[in-house]
Amino acid sequence: MLKRRTFLLGGAGAVGALVVGWSALPPRQRIVASAPLRVRPGESALNGYVKIANDDTVTVMMCRAEMGQGVHTGLAMLVAEELDADWRDIRVAHAPVDGIYNNVESVVGDLPFRPDEDGVIKELTVWFARKLARDFGTSMTGGSSTINDLWQPMREAGACARAMLIGAAAEIWNVKASECRVEKGKVLHGSGRSASFGQLAAEAARQPLPRKPVLKDPETFRLIGKPLTRIEAASKIDGTARFGIDVLPDGLLYASIAMCPTLGGTVRTFDGSVAAALPGVQRVFSVDAYNGGTGGVAVIADNMFVAMNALDVLSIEWNDGPTKGLNNVAVVERLSQALDDSDGHAWYSHGDVDAALDRAAHTIMAEYHVPYLAHAALEPINCTAQIKDGTATVWAATQVPAVARMHVAKLLGIDAEQVDLQQQLIGGAFGRRLEVDFIVQAVAIAREADGRPVQTLWTRPQDMRHDFYRPACLSRFKAGLDAQGQLIAWHNASVSQSIVTTWMARNYHIPDIGLNLDKTVSEGAFDQPYEMPNVWIGQRTIDLPMPVGFWRSVGHSHQAFFIESFIDELAVAAHKDPVAFRASLLTRHSRHLAVLQKVASMSGWRAPLAWSDNGIRHARGVALHEAFGSVVAQVVDVSMEAGNALKVNRVFCAIDCGLPVNPNLIRQQVEGAIVFGLSAALKEEITLDNGAVVESLYSEFDVVRMDECPDICVEIMPSKGHPQGVGEAALPPIAPAVANALFALTGMRFRTLPFKVKLYSGSATCSS
Repeated sequence: MLKRRTFLLGGAGAVGALVVGWSALPPRQRIVASAPLRVRPGESALNGYVKIANDDTVTVMMCRAEMGQGVHTGLAMLVAEELDADWRDIRVAHAPVDGIYNNVESVVGDLPFRPDEDGVIKELTVWFARKLARDFGTSMTGGSSTINDLWQPMREAGACARAMLIGAAAEIWNVKASECRVEKGKVLHGSGRSASFGQLAAEAARQPLPRKPVLKDPETFRLIGKPLTRIEAASKIDGTARFGIDVLPDGLLYASIAMCPTLGGTVRTFDGSVAAALPGVQRVFSVDAYNGGTGGVAVIADNMFVAMNALDVLSIEWNDGPTKGLNNVAVVERLSQALDDSDGHAWYSHGDVDAALDRAAHTIMAEYHVPYLAHAALEPINCTAQIKDGTATVWAATQVPAVARMHVAKLLGIDAEQVDLQQQLIGGAFGRRLEVDFIVQAVAIAREADGRPVQTLWTRPQDMRHDFYRPACLSRFKAGLDAQGQLIAWHNASVSQSIVTTWMARNYHIPDIGLNLDKTVSEGAFDQPYEMPNVWIGQRTIDLPMPVGFWRSVGHSHQAFFIESFIDELAVAAHKDPVAFRASLLTRHSRHLAVLQKVASMSGWRAPLAWSDNGIRHARGVALHEAFGSVVAQVVDVSMEAGNALKVNRVFCAIDCGLPVNPNLIRQQVEGAIVFGLSAALKEEITLDNGAVVESLYSEFDVVRMDECPDICVEIMPSKGHPQGVGEAALPPIAPAVANALFALTGMRFRTLPFKVKLYSGSATCSS
């Protein structure tokens, strides 16, 4: 079966034979890099993840971006656990670009299978995808895949280093390796001899790499599972942490850029003479649109304030981008018309939905809609670059360093190895740094600086108005209940733009061939656990000129709102408790049922009818969702305060994310995702006026403020399973949980985001 599939994939003859042979090989190792790690004097590299210095410090190489999710701490824990290092000696550093750091599980996570789907086809496809990602993929931070992907290789890296240190000590002491052990950064022997990691590192680096390192029994873990504090926390407190915006190489110049108001536009003509005459201005010139971005006029100056102020005196005529003439009403009309014409590709179906609907005692229909959303990360878009002597140094905060390096090299006409891309901490990304438009743009600007480094910094309005937005999406439901209120038919079709197709086109020049197989647009709809006898779930993708990208939790961010809100509508129509109704659809999904029951217990669940607390009306809503391998359930308590102002009082959240590597990080990410999702549910929307984005500041694209934030209670389910995604998994359920609570409170069903209700501002805290 494998040979036949690979033969067909590769074509006939020699190409097919090569593909067959490649497929039959075991996956390549992920421990030793293609080139030795750079080391400082007194430092030795034991593999692609571990360096040990003679002062006993252990540096763990980080091949994923730290953008507030705590992955550097979690990944360092994996290595330190297997290495038996002293946690106080652990340091982290950014890894170079190398194939061993390719993100394998993110590719597997994008395969079009339901989590509970089994069979030979899925097994072979996953095998092939893992090999493909390891050999031809890229290093990427996204899809809540970091711990999932590196759980095995980083533990193996630590275990290999431990074995090599033991081997070095045994050789020096002329004893058997089996007689030695490691404890907190030292190798010990029964005779009383001991040596620190630093004393053994140089000799250990000359030891052979173990072929099959022995990993610890989880029952013996002493670090994994503990709520350790963030490894970079102290540097963020004392200001020594370096984000992209903090890069200050010698001789630095600064650049700002005025970009076409309509997305994807370019410069027709401009007059920069007045700007060029301003004190401190070095250069004024036009810049093309790169990697799906927008063209503009750049100003290089001695400082950023001069560069930004010079933009005000530019005279520019634009070639309008493809969004010209577009507005929100037109977008909704296009989406609606597309679903009128076709339900699209069926991602999941079984039974006979039409026949079941015909015999249903009750038929319920609904339509839901969500708008475009910006990422609006706290750190605005920036990049620093220096082009000198045929090489490039790029200081970038990016989620895709290899892709960025590739496009920089292409722009400059040099080899990728001549581009030194230095990864920085990221002040929030949420998917925006999966794009490289701003990096290539910054390099194009620095190319005009005669060898001096240039930092290109976007203003907040530029960041907000030149994003790659979460797609607008429309979803339609039709379901049937029998006379006993049992769900017997479910038909759901949604429509949006394709993210994967457009991302691949602008970054790899792979054209859309119309296969309509972007799983991310339907994730959160077709892959949920509810057991239905007759079901059809499909998605249609359409072309719209708005640039779209990966936004935190991607398709789950809106499909969960659609699905869980409509499930609640069915529970009401069936005259059943919303928790009990969901539980009746999870008889074969014990993991999901356990999470649902846990959140019901945490919240003291009662039927979500309005009740009074000292004269204030309260209600609860519930939602359950699986995303990125984790199962999350939430109950929200809302009330209507004086002046009909909505107050979200408490959010109860239960999460099963597999083995909890660091409960402290998990709680932080769950709380952050809930606040992020609340902001989108209650406030945020991108508005188009004649093709230009209206919103420019947080005052217009608002976030939940401290005095609006609910108390958040998080319970982490115990598990021995493979760790799963956390950073995005808790976002999807919050919008439907609030919507369902609002219905219980007001009798009004909110089917469009944001809810645009008046919010109560009072004292509230976020807590665990």
